[in-house]
Amino acid sequence: MSAGFRTRIEHVDTDATGIVHFSRYTSLMETAGTEHLEAHDAGLTAFSAAGVDLVAAELRVTYLHSAVYRDVITGDTRVDHVGAAWFRLAVRLLREEEDDVRTPLVTGDLVFAAVDPDTRRAVPLPAPLRQTLRGIVPDAAHERIGTPSRSALSRGGPHGPAAGHLGNRRSGARTPSPAVHRPGTGP
Repeated sequence: MSAGFRTRIEHVDTDATGIVHFSRYTSLMETAGTEHLEAHDAGLTAFSAAGVDLVAAELRVTYLHSAVYRDVITGDTRVDHVGAAWFRLAVRLLREEEDDVRTPLVTGDLVFAAVDPDTRRAVPLPAPLRQTLRGIVPDAAHERIGTPSRSALSRGGPHGPAAGHLGNRRSGARTPSPAVHRPGTGP
């Protein structure tokens, strides 16, 4: 896995309660994924040079914990599967804590498909890029970036109840649950 993505949550990333809006995580996941690809010479730049566009074909996200303004977020990414005309990235976003612990915020998959830039129809991945992508797929022995089981989700996820989950808030509440991480107050 690559942990090359690091950013700080800005005010624009948050909703009225001060918590990162759920839709922002997908953009952060995509940025972490494309940065990982660029670092391995298989990113948007390389695909464009080969005359092929990449389009997002599928997105799956599991929300585990919340982040707030000024939290530092890192991303772990890996190429999870390479097909003939598509590949899947497994991405995990984590919050850096003061004690060097990283709290998982979201996990998920992004599937990218290769398309002809003019017709927008699917095309095979260019052979050199397919080979590069396959070269950065981890061994099968490595654990897949986690999608918790349904039973774990029903218990609040693999790390206990997810802060910011509606179950932690009163109906109509305008302020975050006390369980939500606040800078300087610990995890």
